[in-house]
Amino acid sequence: MLEKSYDAVVIGCGAAGMAAALAVRAGGRSVAIVEREEYPGGILMQCIHNGFGLHEFKADLTGPEFAERLLADVLTAEIDIYPDTTVMEISGETDTRVVTGCGTAHGVIRLACRAVVLAMGCRERNRGNVAIAGSRPAGVFTAGLAQRLMNLDGWLPGRRAVVIGSGDIGLIMARRLTLVGAKVPAVVEIMPYPSGLARNISQCLNDYSIPLYLSHIVSRIIGQDRVEGVMVTPLVDGAPDYARSFHLACDTILLSVGLIPENELSRQAGVTLNDDTGGPRVDAGLMSTLPGIFACGNVLHVHDLVDFVVDEGRRCGGAVLLYLSGESARQFPLAAGANLRSLVPNFYAPDRENVIFLRSMIIKNDAVLSLRIDGTEIKRKKLAHVQPSEMIRLVLRPADFPVLEDGRGNVLEAAIE
Repeated sequence: MLEKSYDAVVIGCGAAGMAAALAVRAGGRSVAIVEREEYPGGILMQCIHNGFGLHEFKADLTGPEFAERLLADVLTAEIDIYPDTTVMEISGETDTRVVTGCGTAHGVIRLACRAVVLAMGCRERNRGNVAIAGSRPAGVFTAGLAQRLMNLDGWLPGRRAVVIGSGDIGLIMARRLTLVGAKVPAVVEIMPYPSGLARNISQCLNDYSIPLYLSHIVSRIIGQDRVEGVMVTPLVDGAPDYARSFHLACDTILLSVGLIPENELSRQAGVTLNDDTGGPRVDAGLMSTLPGIFACGNVLHVHDLVDFVVDEGRRCGGAVLLYLSGESARQFPLAAGANLRSLVPNFYAPDRENVIFLRSMIIKNDAVLSLRIDGTEIKRKKLAHVQPSEMIRLVLRPADFPVLEDGRGNVLEAAIE
């Protein structure tokens, strides 16, 4: 058994984990990263399309290129990485956490630390999360699995694929399949609006004349040994109109029906989860309800852009440094008001800069984001357009806050008008 001690241990060597580790190391603290895959980089390694790094590096990069830049900094900083190691347990109490993992490279490892950063990313919803009639033939994949099969393993999952759901990975895979000569007869979306970014609708579907059926469902999968087709049914006032169903021949189905933060380990450790996001509830410094355990990136809430993931990881690492030095700040609750699905974090610190991510529940042009503390509006921000699939990023600085008295509620509520 390998036993070592660090000031902090980061679980996950994707964009968030590497950024957090780099920030901790830059502050002069010892840090290690534990990664369950054989190689660092996380989900970026299978995202061979470009569009990454426009904010962080001011360059148009592929996923592996983005990861390579972060990894180069990690290696230069002499941060210990334990690859091919799955974390089995986080145990211990405040200031005496122990991360236990197991893998082929090092066997069983026990890393003692004062702080833990959760950066395990997210996973896809699968067919078990959506009710579709039919048998269980071969040829049904999640979009992310199909992406891995094509981009890392060199396998083509099928030659004629229907994509269920319009999440970003599904849109990107519709284009990827088209580029290698496969056919994509349709992307089918249950909602009346797309789930992915507007740029992906344009670049992945419109540019390749791939039909997008909004307010439609795949009501049946046809086929025994292998998928042979699907029945697509429109929704009228939210109810299926089976009389207008139509058949699409295909040999493959890709599910792109949403992402879920990977929080089995968080739950096992006793971290309280946020029902709105599926990730941990965190304070203004991204620390969970357990002292010394932090979270950042897609394990906290599913992001749109990896650039924001890196920024969040870096801020999380900075918060770890403050925690290790014993510094603290005044904090008060954040609450999601009208027309907001979620916000992260769950607290704000009026004496420091706050970066808050929000998701709308509505589609609206010329919207207004209103911020109120105990009912009194402190800030209004005009938003040209809001929709559930696109995250709102808000930065609040000390100058944005009035004088707040300790002992009062000081609840900051955000709402969209």
